Amino acid sequence: MEAEQVIEKILSDAKAEADKIVREAEAKVAAEKARADAELAEYRQQADTLAQQAAEDEKSHILAAARMEAAKEYLAEKTRILDTVFERAEQRLAELPDNEYRKLMGRLMVEAVETGEEEVLIGKNESRIDQSFINRINGKLEGDKKRNLKLADERHDLPGGFVLRRGKIKTNVSPAVLLEQARNALVIDLAKTLFS
Repeated sequence: MEAEQVIEKILSDAKAEADKIVREAEAKVAAEKARADAELAEYRQQADTLAQQAAEDEKSHILAAARMEAAKEYLAEKTRILDTVFERAEQRLAELPDNEYRKLMGRLMVEAVETGEEEVLIGKNESRIDQSFINRINGKLEGDKKRNLKLADERHDLPGGFVLRRGKIKTNVSPAVLLEQARNALVIDLAKTLFS
């Protein structure tokens, strides 16, 4: 073989080997690109899923905050209404005609008496509860209750109603206390309704 033919053969073999290396490299590049594209698609899918989950979480937080704000506003409005109702009730109690006031206080006194030997404390400006009223209440006491209620000599700062005193024990039966007890019961019921 001549030198030119040898050179041509070497060049031909080298070109074939180079083409083979290029094809293998292109195949590796294509496989690597396909793997990278698949990973990228998977990352995009995960990112979309995470973004959607984050959006759902944010939506849930916003809705929860909105519900809480609505509940607070509802509670504030209910409280305002209760304030108005109880102010009016207290005013109406103060404005009751004497006979209705005495009837109410008589019923409350009979219910509040424990022994029948209590002293009845009244407000400084109270004119509708006196010893004759208390004597009528004594006549209504039944059971094991004695009939020995007495009007106390001292007067207290009560806007209405009375306090029963037996030794150191006092039972406040003023309209303000009764209305406060009723209000507290309503507030508890309202809270149960709102937060159940």
